[in-house]
Amino acid sequence: MSRPRRRWMLALRGVSKSYGSGDIAVHALRDVDLGVERGDFVAIMGASGSGKSTLMNLIGCLDTPTSGRYLLDGIDVGQLDDFQLAYVRNRKIGFVFQSYNLIPRTSALRNVELPLIYARVPKHERRQRALDAIKAVGLTDRMEHLPSELSGGQQQRAAIGRAIITEPAIVLADEPTGNLDTVSSQEVLQIFSRLNVAGRTIVMITHEAEIAEYAKRIVHLVDGRIASDRRTTALNAMPPKFEPGDVSRSASA
Repeated sequence: MSRPRRRWMLALRGVSKSYGSGDIAVHALRDVDLGVERGDFVAIMGASGSGKSTLMNLIGCLDTPTSGRYLLDGIDVGQLDDFQLAYVRNRKIGFVFQSYNLIPRTSALRNVELPLIYARVPKHERRQRALDAIKAVGLTDRMEHLPSELSGGQQQRAAIGRAIITEPAIVLADEPTGNLDTVSSQEVLQIFSRLNVAGRTIVMITHEAEIAEYAKRIVHLVDGRIASDRRTTALNAMPPKFEPGDVSRSASA
C-alpha cells in the first residue's frame, strides 16, 4: 500500500547555511531536514548561536541556503530571483516581530490595513478585511488608537492582525512575547492558538521553554542542527517523519 502524500507547508532538505569561507567560515546551519505540515503550530527553540535566527531568515525568504532545498507551499525558493523572492515573501508569509514595527502616527486599524494598501486592494474591501482582522485579535475597542496609546500586548495584537490580513500561507513569529509581561504574553499566545485552530500554519521562534509549550510541536536547535523534535502533549501524534523524497513530491503538489 502506498504511503499517503503529505501536504508540507514548508520543507527543508539538507539545508546548510555558511557565512564567509575557508578557515573563517561560520556554519550557522548544518544539513537541516525539516517539514512542517499545513495547519501545524511549531516552535523553534535554541540558545544564542544555535542557528534559530538563521533558520527563521531562511523560512521567511529573507535569506537563501548555501546548499540544500527549501520549498514553501510547493514553491522551490532556491529557483527564485530577488523580485520573485520579494513577491513570495509578501504574499505567502505574515511576519510578527518582537518589536511590533507599527507606524507611530497611524491608528491600529490603519496599521493593520497597510499591507492591503501596498497591494492596491480596493478601499472598501481592505477596510472590511482590516475590521475582520482587528476583530480576530480582540482589538476592536482600541482600533482607532495610536500605537503610543496601546499597551505592549495591544500593539502586538495589532501586529498579528497586520500579519494575517493578507491571508498568508504561514505566520512567522520571531520572539513575539519578548517585550511583554506574563499576562500579555498569554493573551498573544492564545490568539496564536485560536488562529491555529482556525487553520493557520504558525512557526514561532523563541528561546523560552514555557512559551514554546503553547505550540503543538517543538524543534530544538543546537549548533546548527536539529537536536530534538517532539509534540507537546501525549494527545498529539508524533512529528511526521520527513522522508528524502518528500521535497520532490511537494514540488509537484
